[in-house]
Amino acid sequence: MKRNRSKLQWARHQDRWFGKWHVYLGIIAGIIVTVVGLTGSILVFEDEIDVALNKSFFTVEQQQQKIPIGKIIPLVKEKYPDLKFSYAMNETDEPDMAYRFYDFTTEQEFFINPYTATLSGKRIYESSFVHIVTDIHTALLIPAAGKYITGIASLILLILTITGLRLWIPQKWKQLKSVLTVKFGASFKRQNYDWHNVIGFYSAPVVAFLSLTGVCITFSIIIIPSLFILSGKSPQGVASIFGTKSAYTKGAVMLTPEQAAAIAHKEMPASRIGGLALPLDSTGVYRFDMLSPGLPKDGKREMLMVDLYSGKVLLDSRKDFPEVGNAYLSWLTPVHYGSFGGWPTKILACLGGLTPLALFITGFIIWYPRWRKQKKAGARHLTKVDDETLRYEEDQKNGTIKNDVSVGRYFVLQLKKGFKYALWTLAITIVMGILYGIISGIIIQPPVFGIAFTTVLVVINFVVALLCILFNIIFLAPFKKGSRMLVRYFSLSFSFFIIFMVSYQLLLNTGLHIF
Repeated sequence: MKRNRSKLQWARHQDRWFGKWHVYLGIIAGIIVTVVGLTGSILVFEDEIDVALNKSFFTVEQQQQKIPIGKIIPLVKEKYPDLKFSYAMNETDEPDMAYRFYDFTTEQEFFINPYTATLSGKRIYESSFVHIVTDIHTALLIPAAGKYITGIASLILLILTITGLRLWIPQKWKQLKSVLTVKFGASFKRQNYDWHNVIGFYSAPVVAFLSLTGVCITFSIIIIPSLFILSGKSPQGVASIFGTKSAYTKGAVMLTPEQAAAIAHKEMPASRIGGLALPLDSTGVYRFDMLSPGLPKDGKREMLMVDLYSGKVLLDSRKDFPEVGNAYLSWLTPVHYGSFGGWPTKILACLGGLTPLALFITGFIIWYPRWRKQKKAGARHLTKVDDETLRYEEDQKNGTIKNDVSVGRYFVLQLKKGFKYALWTLAITIVMGILYGIISGIIIQPPVFGIAFTTVLVVINFVVALLCILFNIIFLAPFKKGSRMLVRYFSLSFSFFIIFMVSYQLLLNTGLHIF
């Protein structure tokens, strides 16, 4: 079968499935991804921006010694009996920064002088600039559904990054220089194409991690139980952790916040209290969000829950969470906003958030003239024929022509291809993680983090593929309507499942302490 190559309206690689996914997903979700990226770049520096805009709230005159957060809570209640709050936060140990207390039912935030226990300011947190930006970033200001729209947009950005890298690969190694640099003496069209390639390639490590973590944050209701299952723990354990209650008996005396804080310090003597959630009722618990020294650089986040009466430690994330659970607690948000490595990685994350805008503009400039030319030529039918020809040529090249190979043989051939793709994906994940963290000298945790959370997505995809192949076997194959596309999808998914599950087990379920 011969192709009339002169009739093609698109470059050959754009006729492949990954080319079409890259183009159409970019067009469909480009604006949303751009908005999410731009707001994310702002939120990388949300603390600095919030302090700059509300300095009178956040800063206090430095004095001799801060009152510990456990001790200051009853003092504040004594001075302001009508002040209601359920969470006290002290994320920074800077001497001139106020404590922040929250009443989540009324969305009020109170700023407390840590030396005098006096109220230095209050606001409706929802009305602050950074919170409005956060709402745009996480939900596009759309109640309920907005959260999932941005989550899907993050997944699309991850797919765009992967397919973009596949499109970037030159057909010959001698062309490598041309895809790594911009030819400034060339036409505008060529320079725009080069900029799209170069920006996409060099930003890929950061953008991939930003989008991966965005997906995991949005769909945490699925991700967290999946992490526990992969670590050999019951998913019901997640519910039991967050449903921990104190053992109430009639006449029992409640511990004061100061007493509970002393227990927390005894349990984790090298850590400081970053936040304290107060019990909401007689069976509630004291929950301490601890910040421990080490990595990430903004503090290793750990969790303690203390019984309201006996002082028994009901939960210690250091002991009770699987290794990947500690990765979720300590590393997910810092990797998403780049704070895990300090200022260098924060700057990378900020630039990564700006990347979708640059790629959307340059990509649109590449696509639109081609689309207009194709539309005028009425070449859509030709493109469809070319797609079929491409599939035929690819099958012929791989020895997998539909009529010549049995389903079993086809499955094995695709399985082998899947192992190759999975190993390449694993290697690229490792390299991307190293490149993201190397600027701050952190080269172990980011790649392991990438493998762990990519594995969750791989497993979820495998479950979908398994359902698809069962549907194919039960409902289609008996009527000779079986789909080779579904066989291919399952075989490739199975390969990825094996490679990433083995890697996950070796890194996270063998007793290694990485996070």
